Amino acid sequence: MLDRVEYPFTSHWLPLDGRRLHYVDEGSGPAVVMLHGNPTWSFYYRELIRELSPHYRIIVPDHLGMGLSDKPQDYPYRLADHIANLERLLDQLGLQRMILVMHDWGGAIGMGYAMRHVEKIAGLVLFNTAAYSGPCPWRIRVCRWPIVGPLLVRGLNGFAWPATWMASKRPGGLPTAVRAGYLHPYQSWRDRVAILRFVQDIPLSANHPTYVLLQKIDAGLAQFRNHPVLIGWGMRDFCFNEYFLNGWIERFPQAQVHRFSDAGHYVVEDAREQILPLIRQFLTRLQY
Repeated sequence: MLDRVEYPFTSHWLPLDGRRLHYVDEGSGPAVVMLHGNPTWSFYYRELIRELSPHYRIIVPDHLGMGLSDKPQDYPYRLADHIANLERLLDQLGLQRMILVMHDWGGAIGMGYAMRHVEKIAGLVLFNTAAYSGPCPWRIRVCRWPIVGPLLVRGLNGFAWPATWMASKRPGGLPTAVRAGYLHPYQSWRDRVAILRFVQDIPLSANHPTYVLLQKIDAGLAQFRNHPVLIGWGMRDFCFNEYFLNGWIERFPQAQVHRFSDAGHYVVEDAREQILPLIRQFLTRLQY
């Protein structure tokens, strides 16, 4: 059972060719779209939703196969599919101007959308994410191995469950209710299909189906060189490490950068108290 104290938001659904994409749509005012990665879901942004929705319209989708969205077993789950789904959602909502907040795979998905709709993007917030190629840790590469990967990720929950203690560096770890919230949508082999597909969609070579698209997104980042950008980075992230942070700084030298030395990959969990005033200030300064 999902703890509605931790996640008290009303569910909304977008029909997608016989499937349903779940999203949160809280508050009113300037639009802020928050995009999660793998293996998280909109639950990751729950505190930001709570704190910012009194003054902003906060929209947080669960990518198809993740969170409370449907989990079709025969869906391709490629980067291109997630971008297309996001585009359909935001078109349906009629958003003309927005801030994108991105974490993990949310960076590639969000920037894939942004490069098609530059005129709609008022600013960017980046949390331990990427929209370009980089090193892939061995513990993630193992999850891509034939036979081993599906057994580990889908059979033993060996991606979402370890993330609840490996991705956060909070003293004492994540509270029990928070761990349960992250794992709630991923209770079975079928539930974990997109977790595995996300891992398999990391383009580690030029012959991967997603490689060309990721290169195109990277090339398109130059369009945002003059946009307001806020970067909040957990420096103890084993995956999106300083290499990726430096990649963003190189591409967006105008960015406001904040490094959190004691935070891990789940930087919004670990550094929430520091992040909230920073993002409030960032949003307040923007006129959109």
